[in-house]
Amino acid sequence: MADPTGFLKYERAEPPKRPKSERMQDWQEVYADQGRQERNEAVRTQASRCMDCGIPFCHNERSGCPLGNLIPEWNDLVSRGDWFSASERLHATNNFPEFTGKLCPAPCEAGCTLSISGLSGGPVAIKRVEETISAQAWESGYVEARTAEVATGRHVAVVGSGPAGLAAAQQLTRAGHDVTVFERDDRLGGLLRYGIPEFKMEKKVLDRRLAQLHSEGTRFVTGCEVGVDVTVAELRETYDAVVLAVGALRGRDDTVTPGRELDGVHLAMEHLVPANRACEGDGPAEITAEGKHVLIIGGGDTGADCYGTAIRQGALSVTQLDQYPEPPHSRDDDRSPWPTWPYILRTYPVHEETGERLFAVAVKRFVGDDNGRVRAAELHTVRVEKDPETGRREVVPTSNEVQEVPADLVLLAIGFEGVEHMRLIDDLGLSLNRRGTVSCGADWQTGAPGVFVCGDAHRGASLVVWAIAEGRSVAASVDAYLTGGSDLPSPVHPTAIPLAVV
Repeated sequence: MADPTGFLKYERAEPPKRPKSERMQDWQEVYADQGRQERNEAVRTQASRCMDCGIPFCHNERSGCPLGNLIPEWNDLVSRGDWFSASERLHATNNFPEFTGKLCPAPCEAGCTLSISGLSGGPVAIKRVEETISAQAWESGYVEARTAEVATGRHVAVVGSGPAGLAAAQQLTRAGHDVTVFERDDRLGGLLRYGIPEFKMEKKVLDRRLAQLHSEGTRFVTGCEVGVDVTVAELRETYDAVVLAVGALRGRDDTVTPGRELDGVHLAMEHLVPANRACEGDGPAEITAEGKHVLIIGGGDTGADCYGTAIRQGALSVTQLDQYPEPPHSRDDDRSPWPTWPYILRTYPVHEETGERLFAVAVKRFVGDDNGRVRAAELHTVRVEKDPETGRREVVPTSNEVQEVPADLVLLAIGFEGVEHMRLIDDLGLSLNRRGTVSCGADWQTGAPGVFVCGDAHRGASLVVWAIAEGRSVAASVDAYLTGGSDLPSPVHPTAIPLAVV
């Protein structure tokens, strides 16, 4: 380390944000633009907080980064001002550090040794350092196309252009294979394009990385649903291997709350996708929060995305419900000891802007007007009980008191149930497991020979960093399947899961 006592000298510092009054009025990223020198100097200071901890849990797949990012190495290089070498070390393990730097919740920081005690001043700002290395790399021209020296003559189809599919495609193209990525949407990127709001990651960030993949030789076909526009028979005839990176977009619905059928009650993605299309220039969103009282059910990332989107669309009010009690503001060592992912209250920048969050509450029923449209919701306090034998959770009211809140637009952000039902899966002779995903063997190969799976389609809805890790890993297995061996890195095993207290 350049300064093994840096954490004693400097406090953790987050990147500055734009004023709330400003960022609520547009779709630009919430963080403020800094001058390059000012930004780099601030991040060099943050990187110097990385201590010589001996065993860096931050880049362990179970307690930190599943990509195995060499975090202490590039922290050291940044602290010394060697941005080129830092970029080389970062890109050695991560195809898309700008995606993870902006979108990943940073399990690496939870596993940082400085997270053991609050007296340390907080973990190293790893995510901030990573994003800045990537920004500096693009600004300085360090990021270039890497083309294969030898072509293998083998053809691979990747179905899906989210982070898992793109990572697999880039790795396989660089290994010399002829790779074609199929995307059923009109634009590339999957959830990066139409699920992640512009204020979290502007799509120009995605587009420049796609341009790199294209220049390296990866082919892209948009507006094509494999299994329909291209049959499985045609796919099998043309390609030597197939990678399924189709995501897990089947949204969980509320089938029990009275009034669910009312107009104005939607799944979260029915709101987010049109909003992102509007930002792409496709015209006004069909479902908008403008002039409405918005009620968001679900306390996770997708709910927060709906929250910020509703604000920017001009909602009259935004309320987010969580059926669980408000989490503690700091780590409870009895419940989630270091280095596990801590159970704490996670406040996103959008929560600082306006609106409110309510905890330990649930909707008793949705109330409609004379035209069959939702106008309000009746809330009651609840607790969640878990059956010790079956593990099933039940939401139990804790009071007879009911509170009615206005709700012209209700968004259900209560998770995903797995891979969407699609002809592709059926025609390959595959079935979904009890988690609603596609199973595979130790080599990422499904029950259909030569067909591999990765990302959310295998793991279920998860983090962008896990998607990239699985994309890299499946590429190594596909390469070995086609050539008999592979030098490509494989950071995670199909059965890998984060360290947790059960």
